[in-house]
Amino acid sequence: MPAERVSRLLEDIRLLDQERFELVYALREIILGLDSSVAEEVKYGGILFSAGKPFCGVFSYARHVSLEFGAGASFPDEFKVLEGEGKLRRHIKLSVAEDITAKHVGEYLRLALKASTSA
Repeated sequence: MPAERVSRLLEDIRLLDQERFELVYALREIILGLDSSVAEEVKYGGILFSAGKPFCGVFSYARHVSLEFGAGASFPDEFKVLEGEGKLRRHIKLSVAEDITAKHVGEYLRLALKASTSA
C-alpha cells in the first residue's frame, strides 16, 4: 500500500510540473540509496523517509521542492544552506536539479540518517 500511495503522489506531481517531478524523483532515489533500511511513506502531503525512525521528508510546492529535516537544528551547517528558525526543524529549498549538488544535499542526508539511527 505505501508504494502505491508514493506512486500516485509522484504521478500527481508529474502532471502538475515535470521539472519538480524530476527533482522529487532524484531526491527520492538518493535517499532510498543511502541504506537498505530506508523506507518511505506518504504523509503530510509529501514523502517521509525513515530508517527505524523518520529522518527527512520531501515536499513539492508551487515554485520549489523542500527537503525537510525534523532534527535539522542539531546539524552542523557547514555550507550554510539550512533554512528555518524553529527549535528542531530545518529545510533546504531546491528549485532545479543542480541544487542537489550545489547545496550539498548528500552530506545533509547522511547527517540526518546517522542522527536517526544513532539516537
